[in-house]
Amino acid sequence: MSLWGKDLNQTRLPSLEGEKKIDILIIGGGIAGLTTLYYLKDYPNACLVDASLIGEGVTKNTTGKLTFLQNTIYSDLAKNIDYDTAVSYLESQKLAIELVKEIIEKEKIDCHLEKVKSFVFTNKEKEIKKLQEESAFLTSQGIEVNNEDLPLNIPYLSSISVKDTYVFHPIFYLNHLKNLLKDKIYEYTKITKIKQKRGKYICYGEGVKITASKVVVACHYPFFLLPFCLPLKSHIEKSYIIARKVEKNPKFSAINVTNPSISVRFYEDESGSYEICLSSSHKTSKNQDDVKNFKNVKRIFNIKEEDVVAFWSNVDIITDDKLLFIGKLKKNFYVACGFNTWGMTNGILSGFILNKAIRGEKMPYEDLFLPHRSNFYQTKNFFPNLFGSTVSFIGSKRRNKDWYKENLVFTKRNGKPIAIYTDKEGKKHTVCTTCPHMGCSLIFNEKEYTWDCPCHSSRFTLDGECIKGPSTKDITYRE
Repeated sequence: MSLWGKDLNQTRLPSLEGEKKIDILIIGGGIAGLTTLYYLKDYPNACLVDASLIGEGVTKNTTGKLTFLQNTIYSDLAKNIDYDTAVSYLESQKLAIELVKEIIEKEKIDCHLEKVKSFVFTNKEKEIKKLQEESAFLTSQGIEVNNEDLPLNIPYLSSISVKDTYVFHPIFYLNHLKNLLKDKIYEYTKITKIKQKRGKYICYGEGVKITASKVVVACHYPFFLLPFCLPLKSHIEKSYIIARKVEKNPKFSAINVTNPSISVRFYEDESGSYEICLSSSHKTSKNQDDVKNFKNVKRIFNIKEEDVVAFWSNVDIITDDKLLFIGKLKKNFYVACGFNTWGMTNGILSGFILNKAIRGEKMPYEDLFLPHRSNFYQTKNFFPNLFGSTVSFIGSKRRNKDWYKENLVFTKRNGKPIAIYTDKEGKKHTVCTTCPHMGCSLIFNEKEYTWDCPCHSSRFTLDGECIKGPSTKDITYRE
């Protein structure tokens, strides 16, 4: 469980059953979905559905940063796309921070919002120039950039920092919105299929049929392939996070220039101060040794086992051009996803933009985040993404099952590949090992005791319950 997961609001809101006709349906109760609903709270016939508890998905696994200093994205965008794109993206991130501050102040949300410095650093000689270019771009936009020392006990060669960035407790933020909007929220209501008919969208789930005039899909990874084709526009990146107690909160956050990411922030509450350390990020198709990757985080940050308070992993959708997808897929059908590793600012931004779209107003940054945009990166990465997806699929099928250290048995029953895991109490957990989404073979996560998809990051419990999409089905095995 993440450091934030223990604070989830466990008061279960009603599920939606039977048939319902509404104007606006939002699918997904993470930071993007809840913020969208917040901006549409004056709509009498709008609601949000989530497959689990609000915040149970990717939001609880974030590090909770609210910063516009994001690696060296601005100099990269200016060089690889154009200068105006970099300027617009910077403006959007600064706007997102102001938006969340406004919401927190207006609604009096106690979510440990804290103003901190943000650093970007490098330990590679060849990346120092990238830092200098990033500093020059930010300075040209009127942002004060400092070249002070990184206050972190890890090797580095150069660093830059900015002020006016923040960190917060993402689940406390969502808990407050959940309580504020509870009359418009249905939990444990999973949508598995959407059909368009006579200008309306028919959304189906187990025991539920919702007819909506407008639909917003704000789940982390959309469960449909067409018309979006997200696997051909992005890849999945996995990171590993450990929280440990420290003596004091030095009030800064930091991240390095390029992968594998090294990221840190601090959190403080009545029980003490915590350092949240992230590292070992990688494409899910290339590295599947969870035990080794968690050990690597401990090594980089010199963390002793007895100091570990919580550990967890997170996955991010990394788009080809490093810009997110927010906007209209087709008439009255909207999507928000592909936040790269900056889901908190971009989730807030998504809610604000989609609110404008649904109201028929001009969407800020509409062209920048257009889901159907086409640029050099989309063309350049089409075949590599296709190849990567194919490699992930084939690799998952050929995986050496003897690699696992845990008590696992792989076999076939009734023509289906299954796995039987025996826990410490001797109880057997049997699941099908094929992901229902697109047929990849699942990997057993020996640290978090879940079944994970290496292709598109679906996740399942020991007994096969789907706890993260894009899969909409369980992998429970029945004779």
